[in-house]
Amino acid sequence: MSKDKLVIFDTTLRDGEQSPGASMTKEEKIRIAKMLEKMRVDVIEAGFAIASPGDFEAVKAVAETIKDSTVCSLARAMGPDILRAGEALQNANAGRIHTFIATSPIHMKYKLQMEPEQVLAQAVDAVKRARQFTDDVEFSLEDGSRTEFEFASRIIEAVIKAGAKTINIPDTVGYGEPSEYGLMFKRLIENVPNADQAVFSTHCHNDLGLAVANSLAAVMNGVRQVECTINGLGERAGNASLEELVMAVRTRKDVMPVETNIDTSHIVPTSRLVSSITGFPVQPNKAIVGANAFAHESGIHQDGVLKHRETYEIMKAEDVGWHTNKLVLGKHSGRAAVKARYEELGISFDGAGEFNHIFQAFKELADKKHEIFDEDLQALVGEAREVEETYGFEAMEVHCKTGQAPVAKLKIRVGEQSVDTESEGSGPVDAVFKAIEKQFNSGADLLLYSVNAITQGTEAVGDVTVRLEREGKLVNGVGADTDVVAASAKAYLHALNLLESKSRAHPQQGI
Repeated sequence: MSKDKLVIFDTTLRDGEQSPGASMTKEEKIRIAKMLEKMRVDVIEAGFAIASPGDFEAVKAVAETIKDSTVCSLARAMGPDILRAGEALQNANAGRIHTFIATSPIHMKYKLQMEPEQVLAQAVDAVKRARQFTDDVEFSLEDGSRTEFEFASRIIEAVIKAGAKTINIPDTVGYGEPSEYGLMFKRLIENVPNADQAVFSTHCHNDLGLAVANSLAAVMNGVRQVECTINGLGERAGNASLEELVMAVRTRKDVMPVETNIDTSHIVPTSRLVSSITGFPVQPNKAIVGANAFAHESGIHQDGVLKHRETYEIMKAEDVGWHTNKLVLGKHSGRAAVKARYEELGISFDGAGEFNHIFQAFKELADKKHEIFDEDLQALVGEAREVEETYGFEAMEVHCKTGQAPVAKLKIRVGEQSVDTESEGSGPVDAVFKAIEKQFNSGADLLLYSVNAITQGTEAVGDVTVRLEREGKLVNGVGADTDVVAASAKAYLHALNLLESKSRAHPQQGI
């Protein structure tokens, strides 16, 4: 039996970025977009072009780089938004404008302060404006799961008539329940007169932990596009997880009426890349991409898997990009081998200067640990994000003794000069951070300190994330080292560099 194609619409670069602290630079968005393209994602929502000059440049850069996926920009149902989106996408090989307006009674009354007829008219006008830039226009009914059925039917019919090719009904606040949400789509598809002229889409938030279930319920009731993010990234509790949706469709072929074009072998590498860039670690028990997703501790489970894998595993780990850890590189590896391995991981470099910096960091790490894994390589790139480096880590000395306050002494590079600073703290990391602040007095608040061992064993590289906030600007600094305290210092200095850079403030808009 032939199956319909399910369009995978990835919004990691837009809705995923709305997670507080997950803001990405243009270069980071391009790196993730290239991995999504390699995975054969159908549509990549690159950002919200009007949100800031930085967002505009990022959407434009992704649109000019990606050739095999459609590149999309979000735009409110307003003329300036749509114009900006059209300008950002003008050089795209395939571009889409995704415009939206709130349609639920509560949103129309309290947020928009508009009457339903005004909302309908603005929606139609927005679609017509967007069609001046591209034939591929998507329209979203913000807070669609709480929109009255009759009004939803009217506005959908009108925007399809105006030229919308995709109709998205998002569960904006994560309020939906699978049977109810799926039935809503079934009724709309059956009752809107011109419903056959558009692809219906779902975009679910995970406030009640039902984003993937709601999305699949919609698919079972006629939806043929799902909007999702890598690792389920997104504001509040996140979005529907791409890896979970794709593998559910693939694993349950017996009941799913659809199939995707996704190359699942790139799921885990892409997950790691997004995690390293955003500073959001993947929980060990996360489905598909968590470190324990294919681990078995129970003796009964282990025995069953050894006898026949399918007894306790419904998927093959290698199908989603998991591989047995093995030595891939070491201190005797040359530049060509390191660069080739990065290319295999989907990571490219802009010019020799950027790679030289990474290769030097690789050599320093190889002197500290015997085995260099893919996770280590990813961490080195994450630490070396493109940002003007005002402050750099040079050396550190920490004294710790039971019953005494730890003391940290640091040598930090400031431009072309070296400065020394020291401080006590309640612990070694606290002493390091206080020593840095004693020298620079940044005025930033520490919102998050996270440590993850990215490979196994006592030689594991510690991947540290430091989130700082100053005057409404959130940044994630990352640092990697076999010495967790040194990694912490690197991460804090990296965050300070990001604060001093001219990168944009974090946007908080969208469906």
